Amino acid sequence: MSRPLFRRVTVVGLGLLGGSIAAAARERRAAECVVGVARLRETAAAALRAGFVDEAGHEVERGVRGAELVVLATPLGAMPELLRRAAPGLAEGCIVTDVGSVKGSLGETLPGLLPPGVHYVGAHPMAGSHRRGLDAARADLLEGAPCVVAPAPGAPPAATARVRAFFEALGARVLERDPQRHDAEVAWISHLPHALAFAYAHALADAPAGAAELRGPGFRDFTRIAWSDPELWAEILCDNRKALAGPLGRAAARLAELARAIEQGDAEAVERFLANARESLARLADDARSGGEKPEIPARKEH
Repeated sequence: MSRPLFRRVTVVGLGLLGGSIAAAARERRAAECVVGVARLRETAAAALRAGFVDEAGHEVERGVRGAELVVLATPLGAMPELLRRAAPGLAEGCIVTDVGSVKGSLGETLPGLLPPGVHYVGAHPMAGSHRRGLDAARADLLEGAPCVVAPAPGAPPAATARVRAFFEALGARVLERDPQRHDAEVAWISHLPHALAFAYAHALADAPAGAAELRGPGFRDFTRIAWSDPELWAEILCDNRKALAGPLGRAAARLAELARAIEQGDAEAVERFLANARESLARLADDARSGGEKPEIPARKEH
C-alpha cells in the first residue's frame, strides 16, 4: 500500500481481535500511526513490546484524541460505556467501527452516543479462535476471512466505504449487510454451531468413564469451539436471542427427528436424513457469494 488509508487509528481493546487488527494495520500500513488502548497497563505495554502498536495506554479518553478511525474491540456490553467516555475526544470526521458479533443492538445504541460529525459503521470480522488475549493475536488473522460491514441507518456512504477499505487492507473479504440481516445470518452460521458444541460438551458430563481415551479427530473438530470463553459467548448468544430462537428450534426439531428414526431402528430413514444433511451443505456452498469452490463431498459407500 503506497499511502496509508488513515493518519491515526485507535484500537480500543487489545485481545485476540483487537491485537490482530492493530498488528495488521501497522504491518500493512493501513495507518500512519496505530494507537492501542487496553484496560490493563500490562497489556498496553505488551502490545508496544510486540510491535503491534506505535502508542499505547489504558485511558480511552486520551487514546482516541486525533483518531480518524476508532475500532471498538471489546466485549459487546462494554462498548456503550467506553464510547460515552471516548465521545468528548472524538474529532469531527472521525469514524467509529467495532468487531462485535451482534450488530442490531449496537446499531441502535452506539450512533446516539456520538458527537455531531462523527459516524458509526459497524463491522464483524468472522475470524478468531477459542483462544483469547493479546498472546493469541497475529497480524494475519484476518487474511482471507469474511468481514461483514453493517452500516447503521443514516451512516454516510463515504464512511462505509472507508471502513470497507480498512478491513480489505487488512486482508479480509468484505461483505455488506444491514444489521438485521447480519444477525439473522450469523445466528445460523456462527452462533448456532457454538450453542450446539457447548450443549454437547455439557452432555459429556454423563459420558462413561474411559470414553476420553477414544478421542479422535472428529471429536477434536466438533468440540474445539466449545473451549471458547463462556462469559464472552453467553453475552453474544443472549444479545442475539431473537435471531437465534428460530435456528435453535429448527436444530432441536431435526435432532428429535433423527433420534426417533434411530430409536425405531429405521436405517433407511436415518440414511435419508444424513443424505439430506449433506445436500443442505452442498446447497449452502453453492449459494456462497465468496466465489470459493464447493468442498468435495466423499462418495457414498455401498452397503
